[in-house]
Amino acid sequence: MKFGGGGYVTGLVYHPTTANLLYARTDIGGAYRWHPATSSWTPITDGLGFGAAESRHHGIESIAVDPNDDQLVYMATGMYTFEGNGRLYISGNRGDSWTHVPLPFPLGGNNAGRAMGERLVVDPNKPSTLFIGSRTAGLWKSTDSGQTWAQLTSLSSARMNADQISAARGGMGVSVVVYDTGTKGSGSATQTIYAAISPDYVSVAGLQSNLYRSTNGGTSWAPVTTPVSGSHIPHMVRAADGMFYVAFTKDAGPGAGGPGRLYKFDGSSWTLLKSVDPTQWTNPGLGGLSVYGSGATTRIALGVSNTWGNYTGQQIVQLSNDAGLTWREIAAAMPGEIAPGWVDDVEIDPSNPDHILHVHGGGVVETKNASSATPSWAGSNEGIEEIAVQSVVTPPAGAPYLLVNSAGDVGAWVHTDVTQTPTLNPGTGWSNGNAADLAWSDPNYIVGSGVLNSTKTAVGYWSGDGGKTWARLASLPAGASENTGSQASIAVTARNHAVWAPANSVPSYTTNNGASWTPTNLPALAVVGSGWGRGYRLVADRKNPNKVYAYDSGGATWSRTPGKVYVSTDGGRSFALSAGSVSANLAPDAWWTTSMAVNPHAEGDLWLADGNALYHSVDAGASWTKLTQFAAADGVSGASLVALGKAKAGASYSAAVYVVGTVNGVWGVYRSDDGGARWTRFNDDAHQFGGIGVMAADHSVYGRIYVSGTGRGLLYSN
Repeated sequence: MKFGGGGYVTGLVYHPTTANLLYARTDIGGAYRWHPATSSWTPITDGLGFGAAESRHHGIESIAVDPNDDQLVYMATGMYTFEGNGRLYISGNRGDSWTHVPLPFPLGGNNAGRAMGERLVVDPNKPSTLFIGSRTAGLWKSTDSGQTWAQLTSLSSARMNADQISAARGGMGVSVVVYDTGTKGSGSATQTIYAAISPDYVSVAGLQSNLYRSTNGGTSWAPVTTPVSGSHIPHMVRAADGMFYVAFTKDAGPGAGGPGRLYKFDGSSWTLLKSVDPTQWTNPGLGGLSVYGSGATTRIALGVSNTWGNYTGQQIVQLSNDAGLTWREIAAAMPGEIAPGWVDDVEIDPSNPDHILHVHGGGVVETKNASSATPSWAGSNEGIEEIAVQSVVTPPAGAPYLLVNSAGDVGAWVHTDVTQTPTLNPGTGWSNGNAADLAWSDPNYIVGSGVLNSTKTAVGYWSGDGGKTWARLASLPAGASENTGSQASIAVTARNHAVWAPANSVPSYTTNNGASWTPTNLPALAVVGSGWGRGYRLVADRKNPNKVYAYDSGGATWSRTPGKVYVSTDGGRSFALSAGSVSANLAPDAWWTTSMAVNPHAEGDLWLADGNALYHSVDAGASWTKLTQFAAADGVSGASLVALGKAKAGASYSAAVYVVGTVNGVWGVYRSDDGGARWTRFNDDAHQFGGIGVMAADHSVYGRIYVSGTGRGLLYSN
């Protein structure tokens, strides 16, 4: 569904000679390729699958293209360094399909410093040679197009240990690799190469500088004396005349703080071109850097990062047309969409120097008239969908909206059209939307919960007119202020009546639209691990709103606490343990790998996915039937999500049932039209989205589900 951007695009990579061939990498949402015919971005990593071995590769650390072959593109992937070693993905058709090989070190596409780079480069003269700067284990080289890798111990053999990696926020390591060549396709490997080293690895490896140079293709390395020490080099670029432009900034980013310095470097001497110093109220640094042309007329675009606000005198993107002698601001206080803050990558279009783009926390913006005295800017996010959806709820047929989408960073939104960016929201700004629900007999009444990110303040909100207007709940239930995690749930039984389960808390109920809350009798949840959230999942019976169901998944696989279901028959005031759920021996599992849903057309008709298997109850949880078609395989969940939607015409069961799980060893989305007797796979291998964390089904359109991929926003089927 259309939102547009919604997440951090960490880098833009142009092919140097093929016009309009541009790739975007993101921190949690995979990679995209620009499609000039439709002026939109095409996702190129939706085929990445689910599970611990797959979904984390939607964190893209670096992208590299082959200057000699515009079909060939490489991606270095891995979301966090603590998750294990990364991968190198290789495509010979611009990302339409991929193969991959393991890398012998971890990567961190969503760690701090994720916009620095590029770390991965292809030798323009001998493209079978690749280099990659790792975060924790120095510099690596491949001479067989990325199939095998060797650490360049001539620079350093040091590997950061776990404590060093943690202290360095995931490790920054070797942040940039740059070739010193203006030729390509010669067949002889480029001999002069630069590697920028972050302060953490300089210290661990006992290096002498934050910049090293090899003049023999990487066989040996020598330190380069730099004018700034103890800082990061987020970007280093080579102009056509061989001059290097190098940015130094104190912090790693995102929103890399300063002080920042831009120098030009001719291989022996440094010339200061631009300084950005901290001020009393902010800490600006340098982020993105791009050059076009050569000599005295070199155009330089420079991102000033960690500056917030849009006003005359602000610095966001600085432009020089004389190799850095003079500068002017081309973004702040200019017409259009201005996006300060995380300006950590800037690119000048190599085929059109008036076309300049930069990244930010919500996607990409661009100007196509950079030479104008007042360049105009607009978002370039068509096709990029990176919001992190945390919960979705769909109303009954005939409601004035399609769904309520609660998401990280952008808050809660009410969607009325799959093709249009939503406009209805509770006005919480930069916030996390954690949970929402609606009154089935009165879907204009919506209640939601979240947290204001700037202050970490919990908030509840409600609408009585389908999301057109909103108000804050007068009070919060016990536990909500202290526990603002996404493991939260809300069940609405009628207008003004709701049950709210904050993360790690005993649920409470209100009968007066949040003016007051009363705790339920549900048992407190034991802590299963430091920082490991858990919570009750709540659903209201849509045929009999006096019935409310609460599911405790046990919190974690290692908790040894089987899952349990509790049932209320008084609108969520008090609950009784379902003995049938105890007899079912539900597996202990984490919040985010479990799910519970009700059939809105039959009282007491419940479906539950406990991470290992799928269960069905037709007697309000008194007894449960295990559906044996779903079973975990190769470490992938047997059943993690279940949703019910509009039934197929003439079907024997009153709802279509959709399950995310594994059947006969194949993970995917499965649908049943006969109450679970038979299942067919609903998605395919090209539509896996790095896993699915949230799912809801439409009650007006048969065959339509809404799913969240790994950082891929909210997707829908037809």
